[in-house]
Amino acid sequence: MIKRWLEAATKKRDFTAGKISTNIWILALPVIFGNLLQTAFNVVDMFWVGRLGPDAIAAVAMSGTILMIVMFFMIGVGTGTTAMIARFIGAKDQELADNTAMQSLTMSLIISAVLSVIGYFLSPWMMRVLGASPTVLELGSIYMQITFIGIFIMFFSFLISAILYGAGDTITPLIILGVATILNIVLDPLMIFGVWPFPAMGVAGAAWATVIARALASLMALEVIFRGRSRVHVRLSEYRLDLGLMWRILKIGIPSSAQMSLRGFMNVFLMSFVAAFGTMAVAAYGIGVRIEMIVLMPGFGFASAASTLVGQNLGARNIERARKSAWHSTLYYILLNVVLTILIFTFARQLILIFNNDPEVVKIGTQYLKISSLTYVFVSVALILNRSLVGAGDTMSAMLITFIGLWVVLVPLAWYLSKFTPLGLLGIWIAIVAAIVVQAVLNVICFEAGGWQSKKV
Repeated sequence: MIKRWLEAATKKRDFTAGKISTNIWILALPVIFGNLLQTAFNVVDMFWVGRLGPDAIAAVAMSGTILMIVMFFMIGVGTGTTAMIARFIGAKDQELADNTAMQSLTMSLIISAVLSVIGYFLSPWMMRVLGASPTVLELGSIYMQITFIGIFIMFFSFLISAILYGAGDTITPLIILGVATILNIVLDPLMIFGVWPFPAMGVAGAAWATVIARALASLMALEVIFRGRSRVHVRLSEYRLDLGLMWRILKIGIPSSAQMSLRGFMNVFLMSFVAAFGTMAVAAYGIGVRIEMIVLMPGFGFASAASTLVGQNLGARNIERARKSAWHSTLYYILLNVVLTILIFTFARQLILIFNNDPEVVKIGTQYLKISSLTYVFVSVALILNRSLVGAGDTMSAMLITFIGLWVVLVPLAWYLSKFTPLGLLGIWIAIVAAIVVQAVLNVICFEAGGWQSKKV
């Protein structure tokens, strides 16, 4: 029975037919579990690093802010790839789907190599820009440089997952990520504290554990797609450089890269605003953000399902089914987030204490979680509908909505309220709430306007 379900979920199921709800869960559940594993990846790092003290936590939190900008840039290529493969699979054009995968991997190879070199040498400068204290600067620079060394190969696992998602295969990425997460969980304490054959490397050990685990994931992903173990198959014997197709991918992906980069740079500004209130504030905010990833991970699962279903159904020219897929996915995430809102609001303090027991860190982190938890229903609407627009190839609208929410509302409001009013940190949290509400409203308006329905890829 399990074998039949796996086959249906990966290679044999036609997602342009059958019950919409069933298709959503078949696509979303593996991604949800995979994203929870991804969260475990980050939480395990923070848990063990937290044993090294607030400076170490702040170093990893600040480094993560910069590294996310790099990841967001690559998400653009992945988004374009997912949208196009979903459309081609829906239209039953296997050759174009396979060729899209080949061209995406080529671009990933070039872009990741450039980013790896640039990021390595600019790591200390970027930490200084964020306002890191001398100790945090040293620890964070080491963490970032090690991670940038591994980015060259780490990107392949991410991009191949995007390829497989577009084809409707969410099981394979789950298996690959599961293996990598287990390896990271094992390596983290060994390399951080110097257990068995490893020297005690502290924060650097956490970075190396992540790089090694991600490298293994990339090798597994490459084996899957080159050996033809998925619906999309890359054949080196048939490889040819296709600049036209690359440009088509980038036309969809560049606005998405810009959208995610806007979010990444916003995180940099927000972190610098928080850093003005001291290392304890940075540590508390870093912990809070990691905890909130637990809320976002299921959302990314439903968003991925919505994106794939919208793309494939548009490819099959079934617009109403595409629309229903997006709204059904949104409803499921709303129901889940109602429960998560209650839990996180109620147990905010206990959640922060898992990572650090410093009274100031606990106080600030608890305040942040209680306020931000009130936005989770709005997050549901903003995230799913935005990704549905992306799945349709309407990445420009998705980018503009993100720009307005983050750079017209969030950053100016957080700057003003934290610096020119008595609210301080509370002003930053209020700005976050306002931005999320605005994004939710704009996504509903844009999606219901229907321009995405005629978008060409």
